[in-house]
Amino acid sequence: MLALAGFLTIGMFLAGVLSRRVSVLLALTVVPVVAALAVGAAPRLGELIGKGLTTVAPVAIMITFAVLYFCLMIDAGLFDPAVRRILRWAKGDPLKITVGTAALTVLVALDGDGASTFLITVSALLPLYQRLGMRRLVLAGVVALGAGVMNLVPWGGPTARAMAALNADSGRIFLPLLPAMLAGIAWVLLAAWLIGRAERRRIGVLDLDGEIPAASVERTRADRVRYWANVVLTLALVAALLAQVAKLEVLFVGAFVLALLVNRPKWSRQQELFERHGHNVVLVTTMIFAAGVFTGVLSGTGMIEAMARALVGVVPDWAGGALPVLTALTGMPLSLVFTPDAYYFGVMPVLAETSAALGGDPAEIARAALLGQMTTGFPLSPLTASTFILLGLAGVDLGEHQRFVFKWAFGTTVVMTAVALVTGAIQGSA
Repeated sequence: MLALAGFLTIGMFLAGVLSRRVSVLLALTVVPVVAALAVGAAPRLGELIGKGLTTVAPVAIMITFAVLYFCLMIDAGLFDPAVRRILRWAKGDPLKITVGTAALTVLVALDGDGASTFLITVSALLPLYQRLGMRRLVLAGVVALGAGVMNLVPWGGPTARAMAALNADSGRIFLPLLPAMLAGIAWVLLAAWLIGRAERRRIGVLDLDGEIPAASVERTRADRVRYWANVVLTLALVAALLAQVAKLEVLFVGAFVLALLVNRPKWSRQQELFERHGHNVVLVTTMIFAAGVFTGVLSGTGMIEAMARALVGVVPDWAGGALPVLTALTGMPLSLVFTPDAYYFGVMPVLAETSAALGGDPAEIARAALLGQMTTGFPLSPLTASTFILLGLAGVDLGEHQRFVFKWAFGTTVVMTAVALVTGAIQGSA
């Protein structure tokens, strides 16, 4: 009974989200409440929802201050010198420009927000691509590859969803994947080199006499002392995050307060920051808390566990050990079908519980999902709004973009999955 109710709940959630007849927010809250009433859990509904909200609260806090911190750093011009140096190094060589595009995207995407990454990188580089006659398709594709790998950071959308869905911290989900992420970055740079070499053959090298696009010089240079204070603070934050000196939400709260004191000590300036970027924070955190309702009800009523037991009965023995690899390799193609919320809150918890019932580690399924689903897949999925921001800025058709970047993005998943297998982040057999 519980298993059937669980599958029906997941089916209703996916149908509502994928058909776009209801918002994700409503699907994550109304559907599980109806399901809880149907299975007789009405007396415990408040308790289940409260527990779910408490579970995801640290993730919501972490995302709130992480987004605000990096938005503040972007507004303060932290990445401007890197943009100028990359453009001066690349000059008129399409190969260098393409590799520089990948490097710049990886740097800017440290904020974990695809939309801001696309806005900064495409705005800075599009004039140069047009000046040289390079294809816009190359710009959109390389930026998508770099942003896809960097979407793996704990304060990015996919990892935050995975952590919230399984009530796991970054030490359990993200840190084991760090070698795979570094390998993914290396692959993106190699792919950019190969793509850039083809562009160089097509149009040759143009002498720009040190010309730099106007878009990159219009940005004002931050005060030197303030700029280096931001550099030191950001490097210290990243080091503390990787060393797990404290919980992520604590580190980001502290770093954000210090960044405000350095860059915007006056309340009026702080208000400008909140008014400018607050909507991004509200959109993300609201969804995380709604996910807490969904996972709290499904877990608390025993539906997820019942669904997993049902799946264990039909999954062959050999597939149990291969489940993480299968999850990783199918994740990217599935990103064209499932939205991030539908996959991480509807599909992944069932796969994780099934893996646990077969003797595996649920966290492996989360890691495997991150290697493909929405990490390398989000910049070409028609189900994510940021994809259309990228395509609109670059002036590229969705179909052309997908055909161009799919093989390179899937290659990223394959490389990262292979490294994850070697390092033990995921297992390939029982």
